[in-house]
Amino acid sequence: MKEQVTITTMAIIAVLIGAFLAFVAARPNAFRIQRTTGIKASPEKLFAMINDLRQFNTWNPFAVADPNVKLTCSGALGGKGAAYDWQSVKMGVGRMEIVDTAPPLKVVAKLNFVKPVEAHNVVEFTLEPEGETTDVTWAMHGPMLFLSKLMTTFMSMDRMIGDEFEKGLANMMAAAEPESA
Repeated sequence: MKEQVTITTMAIIAVLIGAFLAFVAARPNAFRIQRTTGIKASPEKLFAMINDLRQFNTWNPFAVADPNVKLTCSGALGGKGAAYDWQSVKMGVGRMEIVDTAPPLKVVAKLNFVKPVEAHNVVEFTLEPEGETTDVTWAMHGPMLFLSKLMTTFMSMDRMIGDEFEKGLANMMAAAEPESA
């Protein structure tokens, strides 16, 4: 009788684990995270802050979060082909390379994470003039592999990454907007 209960319990646990793994596997195969804010600056000024990776990393919250991050720029100084590699205890290891621009309205980059988890995503910045303000949208999208689906079952990637995008846009705003008199 005791053996019967143990086998039944193990069967129930196996079915629950199988159902959970099926649930995880059925989650979307891609993700998109984006945040938008209005900044009182011209698209040209903001484009330069994104398209030049030296300027980008003065307000980029991921680079600013670790004062010991090692950034190595390569390729062009800005625009298509400009790239930087990073190594950080907090942010891991990876590379970002600008692959397309449409001055002064768009910058597209490949974002490749090597550690702690390998991932290959696309980052897009779009700038839409609205009178004296420019709406800046920072977006990231890419595939959701099984491990990512599993991790995001327990934590919100939109909240985690989106919060950092919001910080970055606030940093950009602080750097771009003229101080009030």
